[in-house]
Amino acid sequence: MPKTFCVVGHDARQRAAAQALRTAGYRVVGPETAAQADYVLLPMSQERVSDEVARTLQAVRPGTLLLAGRPGAPVRRAVQEASLPMIDYFRRPELECLNAVPTAEGCLAMLLQLRQRTIWESDFLVLGYGRVGRAVARRLELLGGHVTVTARSAEQRANARCAGHHAAALQALETILPAFDTVINTIPAMVLPRTLLQKLPPEALIIDLASQPGGTDFAAAAELGIRAEHALALPGKCAPRTAGTLIAQTVLAILEERGSLHDEQ
Repeated sequence: MPKTFCVVGHDARQRAAAQALRTAGYRVVGPETAAQADYVLLPMSQERVSDEVARTLQAVRPGTLLLAGRPGAPVRRAVQEASLPMIDYFRRPELECLNAVPTAEGCLAMLLQLRQRTIWESDFLVLGYGRVGRAVARRLELLGGHVTVTARSAEQRANARCAGHHAAALQALETILPAFDTVINTIPAMVLPRTLLQKLPPEALIIDLASQPGGTDFAAAAELGIRAEHALALPGKCAPRTAGTLIAQTVLAILEERGSLHDEQ
């Protein structure tokens, strides 16, 4: 008999994950029948315990495995109080790698919406060259943009040069910022404080893709007339079907490795 997943949440990403699980041959139920589930798939990045999540935690059978992506502290506490096991599927490196693609495409969509020029023949400064930084820089370059990457790591700078980008040390920001009116940050640390924001030209645009709290002094940017967008959760906003499918694939890979998917089939 196929295993049963309880999928909690009704946004497009969760609906896509549920559909991908059904397509893979598994039974999918909602929170109202959580007691029937072998596994529970919680919504991504839950910072609070919603009524639906609370009811699900009360309804599931003891020992039911929960699968969550970046659960907030309140969710982790509630799960612990319910004495239920939980895995954070977003810690899987393959999901972080694959998720960089819809993140980068969402960033491109924002650039096209918020700027009045083409990506082609425009100059872009990308801060950081991890998974997301690489994905963004590559796509900008393929569309004819001129990309400069700044990174602390000499190896990352070398990799950026090998990919055809210009590269500079992060410490050089003060010198190079005046030449760019579009900056994309992927570093989850304060790399754009007020002192550096003042170096940007008027009407500059910053798209900050880093996780909370981001790498930009957003209050200072607003005071200086710089548009700074903290673009969180772009995969779920711009490509929810893809994002949900990737989550389902990752969850199934986790359970396959645990050897718990087919023991009753």
